[in-house]
Amino acid sequence: MSSNYQIVVDSTSDLPPHLADSWGIEVIPYLYNLDGQEFYNFLDYRQQSAKDFYDALRGGKTASTTQVTMFRYIEAWEPFLKDGKDILYLCLSSGLTGGYQQSLLAVAEAKEKYPDRKIISIDTKSASLAQGALAYYAHNLREEGKTIEEAATYIESIIPNMQHWAIPDDLHHLRRGGRVSGAAAFVGTMLNVKPIITMSHDGRLVPVHKVRGKKKAIAHLVEQMVAQKIDVSNQVIVIAHSDAPEFAQQLKDAIEAQFGECEFFINYLGPVIGSHTGPGTVAMGYLGAVRPQI
Repeated sequence: MSSNYQIVVDSTSDLPPHLADSWGIEVIPYLYNLDGQEFYNFLDYRQQSAKDFYDALRGGKTASTTQVTMFRYIEAWEPFLKDGKDILYLCLSSGLTGGYQQSLLAVAEAKEKYPDRKIISIDTKSASLAQGALAYYAHNLREEGKTIEEAATYIESIIPNMQHWAIPDDLHHLRRGGRVSGAAAFVGTMLNVKPIITMSHDGRLVPVHKVRGKKKAIAHLVEQMVAQKIDVSNQVIVIAHSDAPEFAQQLKDAIEAQFGECEFFINYLGPVIGSHTGPGTVAMGYLGAVRPQI
C-alpha cells in the first residue's frame, strides 16, 4: 500500500500559498479576464494583487473567467506521472464550471500514456477555501499513510457535508450573473439587504435567505452552525473575503463567541469566484449537516 501520490487542486481553492507549499500540494492557476486583459490567478497573486482586482471591480471594470482545458490538466499532472506518482485531483465544483468534464477527458488521455499510474479526479462540488479545506484533509490522510483510494473515498464521503455560506455586499454583481433581477438588486442595495447564499448538493450557488445589514447576516450564519450542532474540535473552519478583512474578522469573532476557540483558515476570495460575487463578500465553509436538495 503506497501513499506516493500527488494532490492537485485549483487556484480557486484560495489556499494561503505558504500552506499549499508546506503541504506539497500542486495548484493549477485559473485564468481570468479583466476588461480585456488576461491574468493567471496564482495563489500568491504575482500577476495582480487581490486588492487591485477588487478595486478595479469597484471602479466599474468587468471580469470573466475561463475554465481549465484537458491539455492544461495533462500539462500539470505529467511531471508527477513521469516521476512515478499517482494523481489525486480535487476539482472546482462542476456546478460552477465545465472543468470537471475536461479533467475526465484528461484522465482518459493520461492513462493511455501512463497505464500503470492511478489518476483520480473528484468533483468537490465546492469552491474557494471550502475546496481548499478538502485539499487539507486529503493532505492529512496522505501524511497518515492512507492510500490514494482511501483518501479519495474519504474526501468523497465528506463532500455532501461541506457547508458553504456567503454574504455578498453588492447585489449588482449577482444581477450580472443572473442570481437576482435588476430591480431586486437596485432595491436591495438601497435598503442594505444582504442575501445569504449557500451551495446546493450538486455544487451550485443558490440564494436562500435575505436579511437587513451585516450584523444580522453574520448572526444568521452562526445560527446555522448552531442548528447543525457542528463539532469544531476536529475540523477547520474557513473564511474567505473579497477585500473585506474587517467583515471576515467580525464573522470569526462571532463564531468564537458561540463555539470558543476554533481552528481557522482565512484568506482572500480569489478573482475566479470574486468575479461573480463582487467586492465586500464574505464566505465561509465547515463540515456540518448534509447540504440541501435545492
